[in-house]
Amino acid sequence: MAAEEKYLDLPLEDVMGDRFGRYSKYIIQDRALPDARDGLKPVQRRILFAMHEEKNTHDKGFRKSAKTVGTVIGNYHPHGGDSSVYEAMVRLSQTWNFAMY
Repeated sequence: MAAEEKYLDLPLEDVMGDRFGRYSKYIIQDRALPDARDGLKPVQRRILFAMHEEKNTHDKGFRKSAKTVGTVIGNYHPHGGDSSVYEAMVRLSQTWNFAMY
């Protein structure tokens, strides 16, 4: 026998408003705002961690940024697209653009 299915008869506006509200709260808290402990956004923290794990330091030879971006996207970054990782890496390298609070 088939299990009895229950559906809620809710207005689309209420459902979409609730879902969008939850999603926007997640974006603001977990992705867009820097953490108060170190001033880094999650993507910036992932970049620095990947560079640390690969022992990519100032005293080593040249390394392409695409390799670091690929490591971050492949291992640590749950969102698609490499442009956000590239942009975050550029902002980390610009001392006038990246202010620690």
